[in-house]
Amino acid sequence: MILLFDIGNTHTHIGLADDRRVAQQTDIPTLTWFGGGAAALVKKFTGKNKIAGAVLCSVVPRATPLVRKTVHAVWKLNTLELNPKTIRGVGIDYPQPNSIGPDRLANAVAARQRFGAPVVVVDFGTAVTFDVVDSRGNYIGGIIAPGLAVMTDYLHEKTALLPKIKIREIKSAVGKSTEQAMLVGAVHGYRGLVRELIAELKRELGAKHLPVVATGGYAKLIAAKLPEISAVAPDLTLEGLRLVWQRK
Repeated sequence: MILLFDIGNTHTHIGLADDRRVAQQTDIPTLTWFGGGAAALVKKFTGKNKIAGAVLCSVVPRATPLVRKTVHAVWKLNTLELNPKTIRGVGIDYPQPNSIGPDRLANAVAARQRFGAPVVVVDFGTAVTFDVVDSRGNYIGGIIAPGLAVMTDYLHEKTALLPKIKIREIKSAVGKSTEQAMLVGAVHGYRGLVRELIAELKRELGAKHLPVVATGGYAKLIAAKLPEISAVAPDLTLEGLRLVWQRK
């Protein structure tokens, strides 16, 4: 089995993969890499599986060497790090490749493998990010917007009367309470944002048909009423890491 690490600011998504798919996955707090508890959590997750390799992508540079050290200490393996030099499966046509989040590169690899090119990934995380692979199969850039929780939490923190809300589906376009009004702005508003940006990308790429893959925490919720989104893939980043390892 191959051990996969997607190291994010809040959580580290960990996967176990074989030659065909990501077979298991779990999350651990990224802070545990700094507190010394991560190794035990990873070993518990892997169980008795034989680990033949490891690959990571990271947006937390301080955590990267700690993950490498853990893998080497437990399994005596070196860890492949996904970056613009090690990527396989997509080209890069971008002025500063090293500034691209490696998780975004992993998403692009997995999306292109599944849908071909051109293709767009929309990741509903702390930020809503769009990543674009053109018809030549090259990563060419993307779009970044504030995430849903960022927006609603900011409104709560910066105003005296707006409450902290849990994001969920709202059917009506007219809120009958402050909470409902915020939900309309968040859920329906983000669907409108996504729809318009996809339309702009279609025009710019000259693509009548443009597959769009959604991933991240709110992907399923927002995609539910957006026919522009072709598929929801919660494990897209881990699948991209698996493909990079397989092609290395």
